[in-house]
Amino acid sequence: MEKAIKVMTVFGTRPEAIKMAPLVLKLKNDNRFEEITVVTAQHRQMLDQVLNVFKIKPSYDFDIMSKSQSLSSITNKVLTGMDDAIEQEHPDIVLVHGDTTTSFSAGLSSFYHKIPLGHVEAGLRTWDKYSPYPEEMNRQMVDDLADLYFAPTTRSKDNLVKENHPVHNIFVTGNTAIDALRETVRDNYNHDVLQKINPNHRIILVTMHRRENQGKPMERVFKAIKEVVDGIPDIEIIYPVHLSPRVEKLAHEILGNDPRIHLIKPLDVVDFHNLIKRSYFIMTDSGGVQEEAPSLNKPVLVLRNTTERPEGVASGALKLIGTEPDNVRKEMLELLTDKLEYHIMSEASNPYGDGKASDRIINAIAYYFDPDHNPRPDDFAGVL
Repeated sequence: MEKAIKVMTVFGTRPEAIKMAPLVLKLKNDNRFEEITVVTAQHRQMLDQVLNVFKIKPSYDFDIMSKSQSLSSITNKVLTGMDDAIEQEHPDIVLVHGDTTTSFSAGLSSFYHKIPLGHVEAGLRTWDKYSPYPEEMNRQMVDDLADLYFAPTTRSKDNLVKENHPVHNIFVTGNTAIDALRETVRDNYNHDVLQKINPNHRIILVTMHRRENQGKPMERVFKAIKEVVDGIPDIEIIYPVHLSPRVEKLAHEILGNDPRIHLIKPLDVVDFHNLIKRSYFIMTDSGGVQEEAPSLNKPVLVLRNTTERPEGVASGALKLIGTEPDNVRKEMLELLTDKLEYHIMSEASNPYGDGKASDRIINAIAYYFDPDHNPRPDDFAGVL
């Protein structure tokens, strides 16, 4: 290959940035590629934290975030920005990640410009168009637009095959989230919030922010958490509160003013990964945390009724518990009091990756453009 393959990576939120950062760095350090980083800043502050940690300077920054932004406005701004970036750069391939509105809009723009599209973390499904919302339809539509599919597990590959996507363009890579953990987790880590916690107490790390959980579901979960904290004296909660005003208001109303519940600002990726490592277990409605925590041998109670990551449930590392308060209390208490249950979940095999997903992805891109001089990468095998 004489000419470097021009790869445009596009992302806009904190979770995307965490998972794309290892891939961006690999592309920049491989002379087979010319990498162009485009950020939409769908989430401005939280995105910037990740860019700073990984020392990534975008080639293009659309800076689209606005107060109370709608899905339609995000879509429109990303499409317009991508017109300019693609027409300026003429990339050979555009890469998007996962299931955000940024990913769908950038994928649609790639299609409009007849540029091949690669989908990192392809094939995840709940089969419920409104759960999670809008992510489930975003990822399905991106897969309909894509030319290359980087499925993290065999199960996600199977989903793509069932939908008649071309099997020869599907690569099982593992998840780039595990690649990121290799760069962020440290033995000598400390944080101000840890100084406020009794070293003999168990930490429960909580994240909750999804649109479908805001309002009554979130209120029910917060009240259940508060009851468990009031009843068990050796646990403390760390909750990095999402910047959504609705989430902030409810969190402070129900969980505020308790010395063993620590409501803190959103964390950068280094802080978050290291607090996972120091926690007893995790409660979350996030997708990425369902992959990260099992990699650090931490049980996860998923505050949702469905998950697009069933491999973790099948392995025993995750448990879907929904948002009904009786069940939230029950599952929290079981992990806090049943040592066997805790051991089973914490020692479950990690189905999500081996830290080499980015290598497989860039080798798959090289193979796609020049199969005569690049072997097809082997699929990641450690999956359910």
